[in-house]
Amino acid sequence: MTIKDTAEEWRITATATPFVGNKTSVRTDDVVMPDGSVSRRDYQVHPGSVAVLALDDSGRVVLVRQYRHPVRHKLWEIPAGLLDVPGENPLHAAQRELYEEAHIKAEDWRVLTDVYTTPGGCDEAVRVFLARDLSEAEGERFEVEEEEADMEIARVPLDDLVRGVLAGELHNNCLVVGVLSLVAAQRGAGLDGLRPADAPWPARPFEV
Repeated sequence: MTIKDTAEEWRITATATPFVGNKTSVRTDDVVMPDGSVSRRDYQVHPGSVAVLALDDSGRVVLVRQYRHPVRHKLWEIPAGLLDVPGENPLHAAQRELYEEAHIKAEDWRVLTDVYTTPGGCDEAVRVFLARDLSEAEGERFEVEEEEADMEIARVPLDDLVRGVLAGELHNNCLVVGVLSLVAAQRGAGLDGLRPADAPWPARPFEV
């Protein structure tokens, strides 16, 4: 038996979009179940995101701390952002987010993992990149606004983040997935065995 997610789409008899927001919307589908019954499913339609686990030569991870209103917390996170343009190359988006949020550039990029953040209620897909060989970006810092105006930046040893994740002290999805995936890769085939930065991403197809 092969343990692998597979694409599948059940028949939809009706669909509506009761809410359209600035970046996301809510869709309601009437879906035919295996027994022939029809059930209604509401979910958030999301453009997709990228996140960057930036690892420096001292084994520290670049983090940002940002207020997240829905959960009423300031969360430590890895740099991340939306795929603002349909079909946008996720690597280019990740490079942009690392520059805008941390004013850092990286020479070595690989795909760390791909995830659906909350597949029971949202179609958001996130590609988490590993970025290495870091240096300060050139030019002026990107001008931030709203929640990002209060953002803090830190470099934290990987072991401290693992401890924080397992202790229930760190909760951001991309940080948790990225940190634990990085440790698994280090203990497995090694970081050079990770997928290349332009690896296909069926959840959000793009042009190289």
